[in-house]
Order: sequence, then structure tokens, then C-alpha cells
Amino acid sequence: MNTLALGPSWLDPDHLIGQFGLLGVLVVVFAESGLLIGFFLPGDSLLFTTGLLVTAGKLHTPLWLVCVLVALAAVLGDQVGYLFGRKVGPSLFSRPDSRLFKQENVEKAHEFFEKYGPKSLILARFVPIVRTFTPIIAGVSRMNYRSFITFNIIGGVLWGVGVTLLGAALGNIAFVHENIEAMLVLIVLISVVPIAIEFLRARSKAKKEAARGGDGQGPVAGGGNPPTGQRGRHARR
Repeated sequence: MNTLALGPSWLDPDHLIGQFGLLGVLVVVFAESGLLIGFFLPGDSLLFTTGLLVTAGKLHTPLWLVCVLVALAAVLGDQVGYLFGRKVGPSLFSRPDSRLFKQENVEKAHEFFEKYGPKSLILARFVPIVRTFTPIIAGVSRMNYRSFITFNIIGGVLWGVGVTLLGAALGNIAFVHENIEAMLVLIVLISVVPIAIEFLRARSKAKKEAARGGDGQGPVAGGGNPPTGQRGRHARR
């Protein structure tokens, strides 16, 4: 079964599994879950393809064992990311951009973590790029370790096992086998939807704040202090 390469050929799920087998899947899941260099790896489509290949008999490992190992790799990846974040600390936010590191990815994950709190460790699993940086941000923020472990395990199981089982379940459908390229494209598009939604929300919020500023409702020039008359009234109160 040949799948469509959604990028460089070495990132094609079918190629990765064909070359490295289940070990390659586990390494990718581990790296994408918490290593800075893993944000570009094809986690969702790789897990979906893995489940599909198990059903098709092209990956000779029991499905239950694949699910256990994938979940374990996902949980351990987040664990490493968390420990890295605790060690590196705030210096991560001042690290210069490079070809494999963009400060905007850290800021995006930080906003995501601040918005959703501990449950972001679960939600971020289903958002590419964000899922790589969120455990690191949790470490930087020194999130309670017991809470981190709890949400890390829940997120790792839901994502790793869930997407793999989805591929295995749909692998029994003839239409999926005949249109595997389209299915992988669909998986990628679905995984990008949360990012698109957050981008549109942020853009809308920025426009509203700009509009309020233009209406004279923004901060007052000169440090935002109220006019003298208003300060006097507040003082008399």
C-alpha cells in the first residue's frame, strides 16, 4: 500500500513504517511529544496509518501491543519535555530563532497553556506543533508534578490509542483502502483546524482591541493615569 507523501518522502508515514517498522513509529511519537526538534513530525497521520497497516496485516504486531507502546512513548515524550522545561526555565523565551526553532511556537503553546490550564495537556495532543511545546511550557511554569502526570497519561492514551484505533477501525472499510491518500490528507486538515480557529480568534480579538483603541477607549497616553479631575474625585472617595 503506497500512501501520498504529504511533504518530504522521508516524512511519509508509509515510508517511515516501511523503513523502520514499529520502532520508527515509537521514536516519532516520543520526539513529537516533547522534544523541540519534533514539532514537524507527522504524528496524527503516522498513528492513523499504523492502525490501518495492523488491520491490513502489513504490520505484524498485535493491535493491543501497538496501542500500549504508542501510549507509553507519548507519555514518556511529554515527561522529557516537562523536565526539559523545568531545567531550562525562562531562558527558553529568550532563545533566538533558528531553522528548527521559532519563538512564536513557544508563545503559541504558552498562550494555549495559560488559556486552558492543566487540561491543555490533553487538548494540545490533538493540535500539531502545540502538542510538542505544551509539556515544555508546563515545566517552565513549574506545574504541579502530580497534576502533570495525571493529565499527561490521560492525554497520551486518548491521542495515541484513539488515533491508532481510528485507523484500525477504518482500515476494515474498503473505501478507505482505495482512498488512503485522501484519508491522510483529511487527517492532516482536521488536525490543523484547531490552529486555524485559534488564529482567527486571535485576529478577531486584535481587531476589536484596535477598534476600541481607535474609539478612545484604550489606555490613556502617558502611562494610563486618569485625568486630574478624575484623580481628585477618586481621592475624595
